Amino acid sequence: MSRVKGGIIAAKRRRSILKRAKGYRGIRSKKERFAKEALVHAGKSQFADRRQKKNDFRQLWIVRLNAAIRENGHPSYSQFINKLKKGGIQLDRKVLATLAKDEPEVFARLAKQVA
Repeated sequence: MSRVKGGIIAAKRRRSILKRAKGYRGIRSKKERFAKEALVHAGKSQFADRRQKKNDFRQLWIVRLNAAIRENGHPSYSQFINKLKKGGIQLDRKVLATLAKDEPEVFARLAKQVA
């Protein structure tokens, strides 16, 4: 069986790794071995942070809602959400927070309807 040299494929893989590690500090952007390790660690952070971003936005929506709810005479966020569910209004926190921020008069009508 003839010998197969993998020089082209190896060079392509190396270029790809170093291209993805561009901008990293020191040896982590120059040497394949260190760049590969840096990319693995960066990938773990990316994966975790994509999930964390969802939590961060949910917290932001709740803070915005709580402020708008209290301005409209409701005592607390949790009681308002409970009344929404009992009233059969199925709007999620993202939509409610957008209404509270961008269209306060519409949100005020909604808050009166729930009360």
